[in-house]
Amino acid sequence: MVEALAMRSWARFDWDNRTALWAEAACAAGRKALQDPGLAHWYQCENTWFAGVDALPNDATGALGDIPLEGAALEAIRAGLGPIPPLHAAQLSVIFPGYPRPRANESEAAFGYRLKRDSAHVDGLLAEGSQRRRHLREPHAWILGLPLSDSHPDAAPMVVWEGSHKVMAQAFRNAFLDHPPEVWGEIDVTEIYQTARREVFDSCPRVRVHARPGEAYVVHPLALHGVAPWSAPDGPGRMIAYFRPECPGGIADWPIS
Repeated sequence: MVEALAMRSWARFDWDNRTALWAEAACAAGRKALQDPGLAHWYQCENTWFAGVDALPNDATGALGDIPLEGAALEAIRAGLGPIPPLHAAQLSVIFPGYPRPRANESEAAFGYRLKRDSAHVDGLLAEGSQRRRHLREPHAWILGLPLSDSHPDAAPMVVWEGSHKVMAQAFRNAFLDHPPEVWGEIDVTEIYQTARREVFDSCPRVRVHARPGEAYVVHPLALHGVAPWSAPDGPGRMIAYFRPECPGGIADWPIS
């Protein structure tokens, strides 16, 4: 897995019965979450996307009730990247036919980027203030995607720009080189990030990542990734759970070296 992340920015894992059992439990919990009035604010893009941040009721090990979060992907993370830190409640990302539609208060330019560039981003670089300036606030260790429903390959899959983590790592090394990690989060990286994205679009292949329940994929935390528009026939929404734990050592462990 480490080799795949180093070369391609992502790694895929074949069907595993342990992962499939977790996905079944998570899908049932996800259906309840979609109907929970307390989570209704996560319906975005004119109800074509349920963003579902922290929407699944897993514990800090990832378990749902007595169903542990296990499988080949978890074993590979432990073997290649180290112990799994305490996990947050998983994001439940559900996309429906018609995605994307404009998000509330989304500018025309931002919606155009969502439509034409899959809203491609690097996680953890938060846009702040009225000018939407980017700062590193959430240094993720890795991204784990766990499909919870069978879906058509064109039902708004995740997309990843292969090798993009290398471009991004170089850009952020240049930005942070002369500064201690304690101040990295205060450095405005807006222009550096935008320039690096353009380089990625020009030089890195865009790939669609499709998987079924019981399979999994891990994405490098510096990889440029997004969600493709729904181009499949109409059908039920596609449901994926995501874990993005922060680096155990904080911002100093963000993998730019």
